[in-house]
Amino acid sequence: MDIIDTENILSTCNQVCSEGLKLSKKSKDIQTMADMLRQGATLTEHSCPACSSPLFKLKSGDLWCVQCQKRVIVVEEGEPSTEAASPVLLTSLESTILTKIQEIEKEIREEKDAEKLQRLGSILSTLLENLERIRRMKRT
Repeated sequence: MDIIDTENILSTCNQVCSEGLKLSKKSKDIQTMADMLRQGATLTEHSCPACSSPLFKLKSGDLWCVQCQKRVIVVEEGEPSTEAASPVLLTSLESTILTKIQEIEKEIREEKDAEKLQRLGSILSTLLENLERIRRMKRT
């Protein structure tokens, strides 16, 4: 990937900030881009397929669109899109399951009825098993 000259973005951001101008959405995006560059992200030659804004490569290797505030996945021609999206889907699913585990834990803490506790325990067990499966899939 080609690295795009970042001095223009940094200069524009500094000019806008130093003049005390009210930041428009575009100016805020430019400031965020400058901040990302300072944090070690690199500007790539790719643009966002949704908004055409330049994409940044984060230290993690992920591509990020500042304007959309979303991770972008590049799918090579001939590559099934489901394979490329799989890590994102697994991470999202893992997050959802962790949220549900926290909700069940709170219910268990407050519940007094033995039958309901047994049902909640069963649900918690299933969620934990699924979490482990997801984490195994992410490692492979």
